[in-house]
Formats: sequence, structure tokens, C-alpha cells
Amino acid sequence: MRVGRIPYINCFPVYGAVDRGIVPLAATLVDGVPTALNRMMAEGELDVSVVSAVEYARDSERYLLLPDLAISCDGPVRSVMLFSHAPAESLTGKRVLVSRSSMTSVHLLELLFEHVWRARPEFVPGDAEADALSQDGQEGFAARLVIGDAALMLQSAEHPLAQAHGARYEHVYDLGAEWKAWTGLPFVFAVWVAQRTTPVAQALGVHASLIASRDWGLAHLPELSAQAARSTGVPVNECRHYFDGLDWRLSLKDLDGLTEFFRRLELAGRVPRGKLAFLPAAGGRG
Repeated sequence: MRVGRIPYINCFPVYGAVDRGIVPLAATLVDGVPTALNRMMAEGELDVSVVSAVEYARDSERYLLLPDLAISCDGPVRSVMLFSHAPAESLTGKRVLVSRSSMTSVHLLELLFEHVWRARPEFVPGDAEADALSQDGQEGFAARLVIGDAALMLQSAEHPLAQAHGARYEHVYDLGAEWKAWTGLPFVFAVWVAQRTTPVAQALGVHASLIASRDWGLAHLPELSAQAARSTGVPVNECRHYFDGLDWRLSLKDLDGLTEFFRRLELAGRVPRGKLAFLPAAGGRG
């Protein structure tokens, strides 16, 4: 069994107990940014993985959702941010660098520009995280979509990268907060899925381990916040505030938000019509 893991700190609460040997996992962990894990799942190189929500929508006939596991927010997310030199509404025709690391974040940004900000910029895929933190990468773009730990670093007043580059951006948009203001719903950025070809018993074993590890993580957020601070250089209190704004469960309200996102993507012709299908419970029928 090969199981995918995003190396950002937002996955610490799900994998923390596994990494510490507190919860056993009968699988090999494979690290990768969301788009890399999406590709490996699509090509059958992983059995179970966290993936972009859009990857599930793109090929829902291939995957089964793992119940009660997701990365979601019900308001600000703080790690999926548009940093801009001008108001978003004024960016028609302007170049916007978008992260190659997260398919879901890019699709959400496109929807916000189309329906909320009513602007039509030119989206340029690239390594927005490295570019945003590089002295040589600041020119040529009116705005950039930055995700993950780099987004947190750029917002932390005490982080040297924010002191060097963060002040360059006069306008900052939190995509989780923008979605909430637009729809009134939570936003699900990532889900855990299994290949439909993965033996159910093995997938259930992985699922049980991840749930147990997640539950340990939720009970040990101070410890994980300290680990996140060491990993990113972002102060521990800010890491804890970040964790407090996320949820790693997939509630009914989250499913409402996920379904609405998929509906809007389907209307825009970005994903095919599909339906949510979950890994069956032990003893159930696939």
C-alpha cells in the first residue's frame, strides 16, 4: 500500500501520530504537493491519498472518498491567498501568477474572478510559492496566488520573508473567506480518496489509522503548532491560530460546500457531472 501525504503543515494533524509511531500505518507514505499526488493517483501509482477536491470531481468514477477526512475551512483559511498590487476588480487584462501546486485553489480563484470580482485577468501557471519569496520574482505580475506554508510566511509580521516581501502587496484576499462571503458555506480544499481498485479491507485499514491519527492530532494541537513553528519560522501562536481555522473532518455542512463548489464547476464546464461516493463501512458492499 502506498499512501500520499502533502508536506505542508496543514497535514500535521492527520499524520502526526503516524509520524511519531503512536498510530501504526500498514503502508508506505509518499510526499508530494497536491498536484503531484493528483497525478500519481490518476496514474494508479498510489492506493490512497489526500488529493485536491477538484481531482475527485474530475474523475469521480475512479475514486472513493474516505469518510470524515478532509481539509476544510468555514471562513478564512490563511494558506490560500491572492496577493495583489491592485484591487482584484481592476485586474482585467493583468497577469496573475497562479500556483501549479493546487488545482482546487486555481479553480476557486477563477470562479471568484468571474462571479465576485467581475474581472478577467491573464492567468499564468508557475511556481508562485518560490516566486513570491524570491527577490528576483517580484516583477511582471499584478498579483499572485500563493498557497501552503509560503502563504503563511508572507502574512506573518515576524517572519523575515514577510518583512522583505509581504509589504509589497497592498491588497490581500483570503480565498476561504471570499468563498464564505459569497456562498455562506464552508470550503473543502482537499479530500482523502482510495482507488476503487484498492482492496476494501486494506483501504479500510488505512482509513482507520488516519482517523485515529487525526483524532490524536486534534487533541495535541499545541504540540503540532510548536512543530509547525519550527518547520516554517512562523510564530507558534500564529500556527495555532491557523490550525484553529481548519477542520480535518468532513461534516454534512462541509459536504454542502463541496457539492456547491462542484455544481459551480460543472456549470462552468470545468468538471464532468458526477456524484459523491464513499468507501463502504466494514462489512458493507462496495
